[in-house]
Amino acid sequence: MNRYPLWKYIVIAVALLIGTVYTLPNFFGEAPAVQVSSAKGTVRVDAALMGRIETVLKEAGLAHQGVSMDATGQNNFTVRARFADTDTQLRAKDVVDRALNRDAADPSFVVALNLVPRTPQWLAALRAAPMYLGLDLRGGVHFLMQVDMRQAVDKRMEALTGELRTLLREKNLRHAGISRAGSEVEVRFRDDETRKRADGVIRDFNRDLLVRDEGSGEDLRLLVALSPNATRDIQANALKQNIGTLHNRINELGVAEPVIQQQGADRVVVQLPGVQDVARAKQILGRTATLEIRLVDEEAMAANSPGAQSVPERRPDGSTRTVPLRRQVVVTGDQLIDANATFDENQRPAVAVSLDARGGAAMRQATRENLKKQMAIVLYEKGRGEAISVATIQSEFGNRFQITGQFSTQETNDLALLIRSGSLAAPMEIIEERTIGPSLGAENIERGFKSTLYGFLAIAVFMVVYYRVFGLISAVALTANVMLLVALLSMLQATLTLPGIAAIALTLGMAIDANVLINERVREELRAGRTPQQAITEGYDKAFATILDSNITTLIAGLALLLFGSGPVRGFAVVHCLGILTSIFTAVFVSRALVNLTYGSRKKLGSLSIGAVWKPGTTAGANAK
Repeated sequence: MNRYPLWKYIVIAVALLIGTVYTLPNFFGEAPAVQVSSAKGTVRVDAALMGRIETVLKEAGLAHQGVSMDATGQNNFTVRARFADTDTQLRAKDVVDRALNRDAADPSFVVALNLVPRTPQWLAALRAAPMYLGLDLRGGVHFLMQVDMRQAVDKRMEALTGELRTLLREKNLRHAGISRAGSEVEVRFRDDETRKRADGVIRDFNRDLLVRDEGSGEDLRLLVALSPNATRDIQANALKQNIGTLHNRINELGVAEPVIQQQGADRVVVQLPGVQDVARAKQILGRTATLEIRLVDEEAMAANSPGAQSVPERRPDGSTRTVPLRRQVVVTGDQLIDANATFDENQRPAVAVSLDARGGAAMRQATRENLKKQMAIVLYEKGRGEAISVATIQSEFGNRFQITGQFSTQETNDLALLIRSGSLAAPMEIIEERTIGPSLGAENIERGFKSTLYGFLAIAVFMVVYYRVFGLISAVALTANVMLLVALLSMLQATLTLPGIAAIALTLGMAIDANVLINERVREELRAGRTPQQAITEGYDKAFATILDSNITTLIAGLALLLFGSGPVRGFAVVHCLGILTSIFTAVFVSRALVNLTYGSRKKLGSLSIGAVWKPGTTAGANAK
């Protein structure tokens, strides 16, 4: 008798049920939608915004199929409004954009067209979602971003000005002033002896600096500039840091296989194949957010003057005030190591910040010399600064400190996330943006689907004709294999590309190959004189070792492609490796369960429907039909 214990049938049934549930979302298609997300770190997306959008659409007479607010990352949300057709979607985008962004030059929200799954609510509640399609199938987003290299060098020169001021103070070298003069830092002296000593100190401080003296009499100066090699290194490091930051930010999107590549000396290409959240991608990648810590120019504030630079501060009551800042930057975003939402000693929400050694030294120096004065945390986005915290320095601190203010717990979480996601060494601007629609890949999808379907049907027909009932069972197991593979891709939210479709076709061939091995082994046992029940047992048991060996060797090759490949090769490897696992499960366990249910309970089984079995010296089909 061939029977599985009850628990094995239950495990197989549960696996197939889960596979069915997580495969279903791929059949419901997508609906056109308008998506709204924050364009600034200080602007929040909340339930009030969702209600406002509903009101705007109702007043414009635009019917929608639902407005929802969804999480797109830790403490990040977006509002999506679904529509029945693209015409309504386009009109709704214009209406919502005009209503939310009064100043087109400084938008507070990103309003973008999008496609959202039509997954039923009961499936969405189970976190069942369709798998992503790659850039060559579904389309996606393409950005060409340019790094402002001049800003990178300017930031280094500003930092160098502060470093030289601190250096000369520590060496007790009196100077008549330090200031920026174009691409150089000008240090003025009153006597030639001090200038000579300062020249040697500065050269020893940094070998990448070019130092030359000018002037005579009482107009003595040292002009300090960066060497060409140092400038190139700064620009290269800025580009490298920005690419790393983009990688960190794209992690918030959950894109399976993003492409981030340097193009030329100052440009970066970003491709997000299969991305669903287009507005979120635009917000995160287009955000030129950098953090700077500066001292407040209290003299200018008292005189109601803008000072060297001024930024607005958003107050807790919703009003704003202008905060004048000193020119010198104490700490920049690239010196920030980590940030976490926490509570201060009075149990008020705060953000705990960690700095690197250079930033800690600069912070210690600035706070020691400016006790009881104000310091501002300034967020720069798209060239516009906004003070997100202005606090009085109560004591000296260095590498670790807390940002406190009129924050809510949610606001400290948002600020900590922004700091952790990394800062840009230099601002980046999107100079080219392309949203690649699905029409370009429609033919690829159709051909890939047809080739897989026709291949599946051809295999199924051959198996049924050649192996009869056993062939039908193999075809059912093959169907379960494809279903489980699609379910896994959907659960992992993997990106399916054309190479992935090729991997599915390869999986079909490998899966049916395992069933052929099993069926032929059963035939051999029948030819050897085994009873039908014995032939089933021996056939599956002896074929399993061969199937396992062949699949493990193929899996090793797939893992090598997964570890060392990139782009389309990696996409192929993901589907290939998952397909091997589902093939072993369905070819061995699912098909065996079906065979057991079909033949296992028959005590007097005279033959198996497994096609013709030829025995030497006998007629065909003695123990088969």
